[in-house]
Amino acid sequence: MINDTVQSLFDNAKKIVFLTGAGVSTASGIPDYRSKGGLYDQKVRPEYLLSTEALANEPAKMYQFIMTNMYYPEAKPNVIHEKMAALTKQKRAKIITQNIDGLHQKAGVSPTDLIEFHGNIYDLYTIKSHQKVDYKTYQQSMVSQNGELIRPNITLYGEIPFMVESAIKVMQTADLVVIVGTSFVVYPFAGLIDYVKGDVPIMAINQEYITTAHHIEQIIGDASQFFTELKIK
Repeated sequence: MINDTVQSLFDNAKKIVFLTGAGVSTASGIPDYRSKGGLYDQKVRPEYLLSTEALANEPAKMYQFIMTNMYYPEAKPNVIHEKMAALTKQKRAKIITQNIDGLHQKAGVSPTDLIEFHGNIYDLYTIKSHQKVDYKTYQQSMVSQNGELIRPNITLYGEIPFMVESAIKVMQTADLVVIVGTSFVVYPFAGLIDYVKGDVPIMAINQEYITTAHHIEQIIGDASQFFTELKIK
């Protein structure tokens, strides 16, 4: 999947920005969202069950949906996470991810090199006093010992995503942008590409083409294979 031109882009880049989505974690056993058989390909639509409205009115339904469909604590980083992490450790890359699964962190990416744009599902707190709660406690109950509702620190429908301004600043520094494993239809995440400087190459590695007004070199295929082939100096 990688020719000399593509390899040289990675070899010469000093400020790579990876934009990652659910397709990055499928090789780790976590289903994606919008493809056939994914989380959103169900009779019950998650747009309501993962909304501020559901949190306010039917928190038990939200809790059950999250616990049934969204936690994969045994999942481990795959070659995509590992190669990206290696580049961040060389101080040549940063990652902005839509994923809430924490696998980039598990792969060893420093918080200074990672923006979890939609939060992290293992980051839990009580909604009134904002006390941190661990995952094992949340497994047992959606209510804390003092009677407060617990929620994951993720962007729900009806909320503004995390760290938008920080993500924009990172995009403005990029000398190579690589989109991996995302349908690139969710905003404002997809809008981050608008902040890339005009002469910066943009590449996408996905199972399907993405639609955008920007010129993108699109590589269609398995991202795991791509990153297996990618050589890191």
